[in-house]
Amino acid sequence: MTYESIALVPSQKAPGVTYSIARMSFGRRMDLARRIRDLAKRIEFLEAGEKPEDKMDASILRAEIDRLYVEWGLKAISGLIVDGAEATPLTLLEHGPEPLVREALQFIRSEIELSEEERKNS
Repeated sequence: MTYESIALVPSQKAPGVTYSIARMSFGRRMDLARRIRDLAKRIEFLEAGEKPEDKMDASILRAEIDRLYVEWGLKAISGLIVDGAEATPLTLLEHGPEPLVREALQFIRSEIELSEEERKNS
């Protein structure tokens, strides 16, 4: 058996751009859960609040979790130049086009989620 821990995924939004996405493993799932645990608890608390600022704070925390997902799952990006240099995951997050950040996040989320078959077996 051969297993690749990184999946190469071509962009649907930008021809020639390829994402290197970390595949889910037991260890990676634990690492990600640890990273987002406290933020998720705070979101739940804030969403139960009545004040508009609570809802806004919850929205900001959800965006922080999205950023953590991208930092955790996007190992490399190729075919994208940002400000004259080959993009890295960090430059994509900080200075790259938001549609590509959202696309990378979508690919990472699809890797994180268990399939129906995996849920049955867990």
